[in-house]
Amino acid sequence: MTPRSLRRGCATMFAAWTAVIAVVVAGPIAAADPTSTPPPAWSGLDVRDYSGPIPERAGTLIAQVPLARGLSVPGAARSFRIHYATPDQHGRAATSTGAVFLPAGTPPPGGWPVIAWAHGTTGLGDDCTPSAQPRSDRDSAYLAHWLAQGYAIVSTDYVGLGTPGLMSYLNGDSEAHSIVDSVKAAHQMGVPLSTKWAIVGQSQGAGAALNGARTATALSQGTDLDYRGVVATGTPANIEQLIVLGGPAFPPVTLPADLNTYIAYILAGFTEARPDIGASTALTPRGAAVIDRARTLCYPEMSDLMRGVDLRTMFRTPLADIPGVRPALADYMGTPYSGYDRPIFLGQGMLDTDVPAPSALSLYAQMQAAGQPVELHVYPTEDHSGTVLASLSDSTPFLQRIMR
Repeated sequence: MTPRSLRRGCATMFAAWTAVIAVVVAGPIAAADPTSTPPPAWSGLDVRDYSGPIPERAGTLIAQVPLARGLSVPGAARSFRIHYATPDQHGRAATSTGAVFLPAGTPPPGGWPVIAWAHGTTGLGDDCTPSAQPRSDRDSAYLAHWLAQGYAIVSTDYVGLGTPGLMSYLNGDSEAHSIVDSVKAAHQMGVPLSTKWAIVGQSQGAGAALNGARTATALSQGTDLDYRGVVATGTPANIEQLIVLGGPAFPPVTLPADLNTYIAYILAGFTEARPDIGASTALTPRGAAVIDRARTLCYPEMSDLMRGVDLRTMFRTPLADIPGVRPALADYMGTPYSGYDRPIFLGQGMLDTDVPAPSALSLYAQMQAAGQPVELHVYPTEDHSGTVLASLSDSTPFLQRIMR
């Protein structure tokens, strides 16, 4: 893709996103999930303040324990919580946690093929750690499907979520390491896992999955892991082109609570990961207070806080006025559209208002122009969440094909 065509594509994507924002705000908004985040259950492996030794080799397993009762998913014969080494967003030695689910029955020769599950938005605080919380009904059904298909599931929490430091929201490089290193660690557990593996992700996890997919072969060098491909649904691509426009005059309307929440999480992660850019200088005192809360509140509580918030009141100056902010945001949260060496499945619901269709569709166009091995599946009647289960009719044979 040439620079000129890329600029034209981004301009088209921006126009489409602006139209989508207008529709989302003018149209009916689904009622907010009334649930709140329960206290976490650490399965006897509470490493929020871990200060022990960190193995030099990323992907080294540090500990494994049985997962606490009530935190497994249907169809899992055995479930574990793991703790492993992986670098953080600053390139420092750090650790992450995750969950491992094994199917029932007798494993095939060579062990169960592996799906690395990249979860969607839960929040940035330690209480939001997926391996310490019950899975949603949707995710339980989705993961149970893959278990029934004979896949073991390795589900990273991402570095900083339930471990020291801040989970760097939508930080592609950091999340990619967490995914690949979780699969390395799982293969040290003494359970029957195949070397064949794929990545599956939704929403935040779709962006993480694609970043992981682009680097999986390189990051697993020196192992016998055999990476095969990726499934991504509801992918948040090219969103940095909108975030950089944030300021006292943009967005021109008050957004729904979920979109406000995503933006607050992005700013919380970006300002922590790139303090050298000085993006926090563009915030008002109210904006700084919101970002501070975003670093600890889980999604239900943060959505309650952000309901009715006018994002323009969070900025005293436009983000775009800060030197270097545009390339820094692209580096932080950009979803790559080239450099893949294995097949890519993109699934997108046309009624998605969390990550509207122009996001994934623009990414698909970029990937096609770059000659990537990508296929797109569109679900006209599905929203952001509904696409997850609706896509199974297409993603199941896709995975069967690439995992042979």
